Amino acid sequence: MQSETNGISKGALWAGRILGGFAVLFLVMDGAMKSMKLALVVEATTKLGYPESTIAGIGVTLLACTLIYVIPRTSFLGAILLTGYLGGAVATNVRAGTGWFNTLFPVGMASLAWISLWLRDYRVRELTPLVSRTHPL
Repeated sequence: MQSETNGISKGALWAGRILGGFAVLFLVMDGAMKSMKLALVVEATTKLGYPESTIAGIGVTLLACTLIYVIPRTSFLGAILLTGYLGGAVATNVRAGTGWFNTLFPVGMASLAWISLWLRDYRVRELTPLVSRTHPL
């Protein structure tokens, strides 16, 4: 069954919304905790080498990128911005030597955001087809 959204099935649309919802919930929680400068976050962030004075700004930046991602009209730009933000998190964790889980978790969040967008937006599917149109499998 196809929806009215340019050939994307209702199942794919809802799977994309659910996956994106998980990513957004985590990102909003993380951004809010940074913005409020909770003691746990301040301790963890300063251990990574960032001064305490930058934590709230980092949180606001994450919340802004996430908001841009949530708005359907700007979700592609939001995914690009979140990828940059989360890439910085990967670089920070690699530099600090925090271990593989802390390093790969942001990669998972960015992947979840893009997979969600691919499932619910035909334009992203056109940009990144899973199967080549010129070469049959």
